[in-house]
Amino acid sequence: MTVRLDGAVLRLEGSCHLEDAESLTALLQTSGVSLVDLSACQSLHGAVVQALLALGPRVEGIPASPFLRDLLLPALLVKRQAKPSNL
Repeated sequence: MTVRLDGAVLRLEGSCHLEDAESLTALLQTSGVSLVDLSACQSLHGAVVQALLALGPRVEGIPASPFLRDLLLPALLVKRQAKPSNL
């Protein structure tokens, strides 16, 4: 499984595929966890990225993939910072 609940952290590991978006969404909505670790993530399906953008969890960890590290991670961090405080 590439989406793993580890205490108070959701860890995305390896290649996260389309079916992982549903697991990620369900865990973020029901577990009370709001922190996602991307340090062991190698790739993310677009649906997983959409779930992260829509639900806006705090993101930590630096993925090894240059695409995830240099392009996607900054977008997730900007989205998180731009979120209005009343939502």
